[in-house]
Amino acid sequence: MKLDFIDLGKLSISKTNMRYAKKAPDVTDILPTVRARGVLVPLIVRPNCAEGAFEIVAGARRFTAATIVAGEKGEAEPMPCAILEEGDDAAALEASLIENVARRDADEVTQWVTYTRLVREGRSIADISDTFGMPEAMVKRILALGNLLPRIRSLYAKEKISAGTVRHLTMASKSQQRAWLALFDDPEAYCPQGQQLKNWLFGGGAISAAHALFDVEASGLAIIADLFEDDRYFADSDAFWSGQFAAIEERRSRLLDEGWSEVVVLPKGEYFREWEHRHAAKRKGGRVYIEVRESGEVDIHEGYVTAKEAARLEKGEKIEAATKTSRPELTSRMQTYVDLHRHAAVRAELTGHPAVAVRLMVAHAIAGSPLWNVRVEPQSAKDDDVRESVEVSRAETVFDEKRRAVLALLGFDAEEPTVTGGNSMPLADLFQRLLDLPDRAVMDVIAIVMGETLFAGSAAIEAVGLHIGIDMTAWWSADDAFFAGLRDKEALTALVAEVGGAEVAAANAKEKGATLKTIIRDHLDGTNGRTKVEGWVPRWMAFPPAAYTARGRVGTVTAHGELTVSDAENEPQREAA
Repeated sequence: MKLDFIDLGKLSISKTNMRYAKKAPDVTDILPTVRARGVLVPLIVRPNCAEGAFEIVAGARRFTAATIVAGEKGEAEPMPCAILEEGDDAAALEASLIENVARRDADEVTQWVTYTRLVREGRSIADISDTFGMPEAMVKRILALGNLLPRIRSLYAKEKISAGTVRHLTMASKSQQRAWLALFDDPEAYCPQGQQLKNWLFGGGAISAAHALFDVEASGLAIIADLFEDDRYFADSDAFWSGQFAAIEERRSRLLDEGWSEVVVLPKGEYFREWEHRHAAKRKGGRVYIEVRESGEVDIHEGYVTAKEAARLEKGEKIEAATKTSRPELTSRMQTYVDLHRHAAVRAELTGHPAVAVRLMVAHAIAGSPLWNVRVEPQSAKDDDVRESVEVSRAETVFDEKRRAVLALLGFDAEEPTVTGGNSMPLADLFQRLLDLPDRAVMDVIAIVMGETLFAGSAAIEAVGLHIGIDMTAWWSADDAFFAGLRDKEALTALVAEVGGAEVAAANAKEKGATLKTIIRDHLDGTNGRTKVEGWVPRWMAFPPAAYTARGRVGTVTAHGELTVSDAENEPQREAA
């Protein structure tokens, strides 16, 4: 690095500069000093691709102030500059961070993004930690914040969400972040924030890995780290409880082997009321109580009897010991060995019995298990008229009739809103029920379960509709909700041409949208002298769908009219009810 004076006209702000933006930075605080004394502290620059030109890595505010003063005076003084070697974006980013943080704090969100850019330029977490003198844990936290969706960072910068909320969102996947933003934007929906957001992310309860009685690393269960509280959480609470209760049973067996007369495992969520018990030694009949909290914590209370039993002990009476539970025949390790070998044998044999496999799949899809997470398509919409339009449609009526038939077939309550989930029949019982049904009936169950869990707006809808050859005229006709949603003038004109002809469309091309909608209605109803059009559906609803304008982007239709698997297939985004 060398020092030199460079003409103002040969300088420009580098894109690696933290304060690079189309809008000039605020320099009101330093402008009087620059007017009076000029720029005293050198800018950090590096050679630009243009010959003799340089780009400013750090010092954008001083450069902006000097430019303003030059305009006022009609002449510009050369700027003192420290010149970096060209081409090293990471070094330039570091210089920008160091210089700006040392002088005037850049806004918090800009710092997050800039640190993230440093990693993309090849700097490791250890490098950043050494350069800026901060612990690696802090660097990881900043990088997690910098990798949030831009919209979330913007909401935080505008103080529309709290620091606690934005930190919890660092544990969310990109699809979860998008789903949360949809709730945030919906005035009628509950949008979890703060501590409630953590519960929302983990499906009803965030369980800390610190509460596990089993070996978390050996379990292979998915763990999500909270970088701000130095805690880790289980991604799947059901899987956690399976492992936790197995570990509790193992602990119970060990305590019985140690000579305790009884070990009581309280139901999950039931408190051990210490004030209703008294201490008692093992030899006097004291027992162990294992308290299992909803949070996943387990407390073991050794050497207690009830208050009534304590009173009897004080009188010299003995407490009849409960029948000692015999020790399990298999150790936990051996039980795991047996379970895994049985699992391997079952799935190998299952490959030769597809009819059984189909029934097992349906049972899992309906009842769920720690390894399955099947959700029902909510058919949600912001607007009441859109929801009502779908609810009263012929297609929904037919599907609901068949759903009720399947509910009755499985022995479920006819008032259950769905076949999938929402019922209390255990998985094994449901599987047995399906085994008793003929193949034709099982296929009916599958059709309903798939219908309930098929994501609206996805490419799978297109694939199924095209394969079956669905004719939408049998299922849909224009209603008020349809017309209320029409906004695009170009599309409306195209619809008029489709139902009324090119001449009618040309004659009304300059009319308002409301007039164009009336013309379409008249043609569909055959009123006001218009020719009635039977069996019409807009191109958007047909299989395959098509657009009316060159802009396209209608569902799975591109701007060029081609079908595509949209991003929504992998990262669903849809307005939430």
